[in-house]
Amino acid sequence: MAGQNQGRGSRSNNLVVPQATAALQQLKYEAAQELGVQIPQDGYYGNHTSRETGSLGGYITKRLVQLAEQQLSGRSGQ
Repeated sequence: MAGQNQGRGSRSNNLVVPQATAALQQLKYEAAQELGVQIPQDGYYGNHTSRETGSLGGYITKRLVQLAEQQLSGRSGQ
């Protein structure tokens, strides 16, 4: 059955460009700091509210879209 292991520590969201891992981690830490959300040292988010993790994911997505729009328009920087 598809999706049977979701929520049990397995990930299905693999990076298209594995070399982007460090940049995405940096973006996650910057977003968490700006939003006041603590990143768990062990990677377990079970003690966080849906609002905290959702706002963190939403912020990261927003920043990634902004960066892509800047690249497409030929601008660099922020």
